[in-house]
Amino acid sequence: MLHTGLQTVLRMIYPPRCLACGGLVEQENGLCATCFAQTPFITGLVCDLCGVPLPGASDDAAHCDDCLAIGRPWVQGRAPLRYEGVARRLVLGLKHGDRHDVVGTAADWMVQALPKRVPDDALVVPVPLHVTRLLRRRYNQSALLAQAIASRTGRAFCPNALRRTKRTLSLDGKSRDARFAELSDAISVNHRFEQAVLDRPILLVDDVMTSGATLAACAQACHIAQSREIYVTVLARVAKAA
Repeated sequence: MLHTGLQTVLRMIYPPRCLACGGLVEQENGLCATCFAQTPFITGLVCDLCGVPLPGASDDAAHCDDCLAIGRPWVQGRAPLRYEGVARRLVLGLKHGDRHDVVGTAADWMVQALPKRVPDDALVVPVPLHVTRLLRRRYNQSALLAQAIASRTGRAFCPNALRRTKRTLSLDGKSRDARFAELSDAISVNHRFEQAVLDRPILLVDDVMTSGATLAACAQACHIAQSREIYVTVLARVAKAA
């Protein structure tokens, strides 16, 4: 009773706010009706490798033009959101604005979008930040998402399985080829966790996929360390305008 009463008082002092616009909502860590309606959830047919929405409808696995042209070093990938509008605000808030309150809801969406084929023994591994960027930002948003996904699915979580061996330049505004070139040899498996990833399926977690260069570098590192099949999940997928 005391705990319930304290919660009531706290809700009166600090009423729940919409994650996107800050308006009043009924439940903690939720969206108001307007923001929810404007959230660009990915539905229908998607690319089986990168999760980008595709035209048409089919029960068969489909691949987008980019994945057919590039090839992906993983077997399946998904994202619950397109990187625009409300989704973009949430991602940027998490990434640069200390908006840790976004993590729980974001992880729920990501779990719902996960491919059914991801094995129960898959090791959940976040895309790493270089140590200098981690010190400046103070946290790795991908690791926060990965930890929440692991907790919700009962899978093992290894936050330091991968490491950035060189400090890369910002990928914003770079072409696809430039992104892949910048990430070349930039990520490797941490030698302390080589046994953890050996012969183990891996679920890579990141906040956003644009070209897929960062996830490809992570997947290649896992393959070199002799992991098994690789899966990827991101909160939001950059999608070309239809």
